[in-house]
Amino acid sequence: MSTSERADTTTQDAGDPDLAADVLAGLRDIPDFPVNGVVFKDFTPVLLDHALRSRIIADVVDRRRGQVDVVAGIEARGFILGAVIAHELGVGFVPVRKEGKLPSAVHAQSYSLEYGTATLEIHQDAVSHGERVLVVDDVLATGGTLAATCELVERCGASVAAIELVLEIGPLEGRSKLTGYDVRSTVTI
Repeated sequence: MSTSERADTTTQDAGDPDLAADVLAGLRDIPDFPVNGVVFKDFTPVLLDHALRSRIIADVVDRRRGQVDVVAGIEARGFILGAVIAHELGVGFVPVRKEGKLPSAVHAQSYSLEYGTATLEIHQDAVSHGERVLVVDDVLATGGTLAATCELVERCGASVAAIELVLEIGPLEGRSKLTGYDVRSTVTI
């Protein structure tokens, strides 16, 4: 389904302010990574915190239960959260991988990052026609990765039911590439 065919359901987050504050406190800034001038928001301390990680997962599961057939997690941190969310929802999990990492026939989509370009792939038979897919990742920056993932899911004949993120970097305006999707982030900076 093209962007023009989707209803405009892009969501601004109301969310749990305590959870958002705790996630924000758990992030670590890494200057000049992966390139000079970029301040990388390190998500790994959040993953280390069992209670916080559990609250993030429960928040998504409570909101999406019964609404999705499959969870697609984007390499690599989207795998960590996405697989657990899929397990808790009782649905399948699909990895969306960097180019050349999947062994069977794939759909591929190239996109721009804030500091370069990349290509993502999904197995052509990863999701079935008509399935409702929840896309999960850790960060929304410029939106290229998520837009490419949505394109891949739709190329398989499935629909993107929603996109769930932990962190959104608002000034990079990544949400503008996701018009028409139900996008939720735990915290926006």
